[in-house]
Amino acid sequence: MNTTAPRPSVLVVDDDPDLLRLMQIRLSAAGYAVTTAESAERALAQLAVARPRVVVTDLRMSGMDGMALFESIQEQNPALPVIILTAHGTIPDAVSAVKSGVFGYLTKPFEARTLLTEIERALTLGGGMSTQAATEGVDDTWRRDIITRNPAMEDVLAKARLVADSDASVFIYGESGSGKELIARAIHSASRRHDQPFVAINCGAIPEQLLESELFGHVKGSFTGAVRDHKGLFLTANKGTLFLDEIGDMPVPLQVKLLRVLQERQVRPVGSTQSFEVDVRLISATHRNIEAEMAAGNFRDDLYYRLNVVALHLPSLSERREDIPLLANHFLAALAAKYQRTITGFAPEAIETLVSAPWPGNVRQLYNVVEQAVALATTPLIPAPLVQQAIQHQQTEFASFEDARRKFERDYLAQILRITDGNVTQAARLAKRNRTEFYKLLQRHQLDPKLFKNAKA
Repeated sequence: MNTTAPRPSVLVVDDDPDLLRLMQIRLSAAGYAVTTAESAERALAQLAVARPRVVVTDLRMSGMDGMALFESIQEQNPALPVIILTAHGTIPDAVSAVKSGVFGYLTKPFEARTLLTEIERALTLGGGMSTQAATEGVDDTWRRDIITRNPAMEDVLAKARLVADSDASVFIYGESGSGKELIARAIHSASRRHDQPFVAINCGAIPEQLLESELFGHVKGSFTGAVRDHKGLFLTANKGTLFLDEIGDMPVPLQVKLLRVLQERQVRPVGSTQSFEVDVRLISATHRNIEAEMAAGNFRDDLYYRLNVVALHLPSLSERREDIPLLANHFLAALAAKYQRTITGFAPEAIETLVSAPWPGNVRQLYNVVEQAVALATTPLIPAPLVQQAIQHQQTEFASFEDARRKFERDYLAQILRITDGNVTQAARLAKRNRTEFYKLLQRHQLDPKLFKNAKA
């Protein structure tokens, strides 16, 4: 086996120590990284620390049995394949287990080759790396930019790998800076479209009038400033993947046009009379509560159900603190090389400071803190005071684009209401928005026009 490639991990659970040891020997010889547990309770404790690619468990055990273990695993890691072994197997038991979601069901005594085949199948369908792939030196390159040992994050990646093989639309939920675009890129890299374009756009960063043109394109002369034809991102991403970040900020009129494109699989550039066929895999993301946005009338239900075929929920950095040292050292190595600095690591107290910090800006904020520490470091080991200074600076200065945009929008609306003495019709006209849309903006920021009556004085 190529030792540079990671070995697929298998957790084996059995209360028979002899059988447990025998399966460990056989699976290790076949190229797997094997961990064992002598009870279901012990297995759950190990799963809280590290997530394997496959679980192989005996059915009948003292205490919690194999089916109870499977049910507990399914609650936390529904994409983790579980293979159940039993000496008491019957066809009805097997049918019942498989209907419950158990990946495989083998009756003892079983051939070693049969178990290996079942594990290979679980790895292939479950997003893991097969022994053959490991032998050939093919590793998890599709997820190489995502650094984690957090079980919740590993579960997200397992689901991402499963959905990558299809063309199903994916909706990624997560706080700003938590890595939504990285997950989208990983899905694209693992998909059949990996050799086609991956195109990303932040829907909250572009004004409505320009966003339509960016997405669907325009023809020369269709509006002021349209000095040449522009094909748009849908056509640019044709045959590939289009990632719509912060789609919760997309204006409702544009949501209607996006829905039409998804239904008809055709794009008509602004100002054009001709439509073009498109074949695009769509991945969307938001930090907003979309259900609340739909209830407020800010996001269309029919578009949501088209985009949300598969949902992935990214944990925040504060929910995956075991990843902080890994990420910090990874960023340190990259940034030290970038700035040509001889920095070997963090002092132990500096790591403790990083792990205990709140991280409202998630991974993006951690990167910024490490970058500032690298830029200012004067010793090979970055000390804790320098990290503390960088964190304090980031906490006062750091704001995501979305947060800054939201603050600007709220301040702008308040100012225009003061100017117009709380007259919504006048304010909407000054903002160049229709009255209905302007009211929705006021509701989003919980601004009551009545409070601005006589505010000019």
